[in-house]
Amino acid sequence: MLARRVGASLRSALPAQHTTAAANSRCFTAYAAVQGQKAPALADIRHDGAAEFNTRQKEYREGLITAQKNKEQRESQSLPSGTPAGEASGLLSTLGSLTPNAEEARAQDDGDKKKSGALKSLIYGTPEGRELDKDIERSFSQVLARGKYVHSIVFHDVKPDKVDEYTELVGNWYPRVASMPENKVHLVGSWRTEVGECDTFVHIWEYQRYEGYHASLNAIQHHPEFPEFDSKLKHLINSKRTSLMQEFSFWPTTPPRQLGGLFELRSYTLHPGNLLEWETHWRRGLKARREVMEGVGAWFVQIGELNTVHHLWQFANLEERKVRREQSWSVEGWGETVHKTVPLIQEMKSRILIPCPWSPVA
Repeated sequence: MLARRVGASLRSALPAQHTTAAANSRCFTAYAAVQGQKAPALADIRHDGAAEFNTRQKEYREGLITAQKNKEQRESQSLPSGTPAGEASGLLSTLGSLTPNAEEARAQDDGDKKKSGALKSLIYGTPEGRELDKDIERSFSQVLARGKYVHSIVFHDVKPDKVDEYTELVGNWYPRVASMPENKVHLVGSWRTEVGECDTFVHIWEYQRYEGYHASLNAIQHHPEFPEFDSKLKHLINSKRTSLMQEFSFWPTTPPRQLGGLFELRSYTLHPGNLLEWETHWRRGLKARREVMEGVGAWFVQIGELNTVHHLWQFANLEERKVRREQSWSVEGWGETVHKTVPLIQEMKSRILIPCPWSPVA
């Protein structure tokens, strides 16, 4: 599969300026280590920052489109003469979670065909579906996920009086871990929960499949400084939870960017057996949401808190979150998505997150 995402400079307030140059690579560059900075807080987010956020968002999206066009032009020039235009477009890949693309449409068609056949029976419980139960893990990976990456989501419940100490410790260690090529891991982002489970820090890591996950754990835990970090961390947190996830095929995780604002992590616990149906409706509903909201990524848990789906969104501030969510209802298709997915949900949570100073996505 061709590379789908475009790199962006993490230190730039306008990441789109750096998009074109990195169109052929996945550029995850960690922030520098944190020295003596306090933990991020909701009070740090400007209530009047919507205009600035929108400007950055516009330039970011335009940069993705420009990079995609340049990439298509380079690849079309490298194709053998006489290659049909349709075939050429089928070879092109996406850049970021907000760029419409031929591959997404093709995946939609392929997914619909598969679900109209044997896999559809996983939802409705026919004899054919029961026969395929033993292959359900394989089916999820092949039908729902992109398959190229495995993501871990880590929740640290930090002791209230240790938040700043935790920020400095992790802010020094995580960027270093992500910058070591031998660790084979990218840090998507780090955030502190301000509404929801307060003083819980959320970290999302990206690995090259499960082989990369194992290799990363081995490399990190054999680093000479890891035991000291791990010992200090255990004294700063009450608990730690980790789940391993995969991206939905229709929603690639965003490349690094600096748009500002805050994030909302929406977590859904589905009734067992409903993940394929959830994916079917959300594949259509996301098109409506993309028109008014800035998505970061969507993942489903494969190991850990099973039957859980996480969606991550970015907003200028809480008021803009309210406005954007209300605007969704005016977009054709969104109401139907809600109507069909609500019965699938067993439990749902919403957390407002503030990016940490070293977070690549912020």
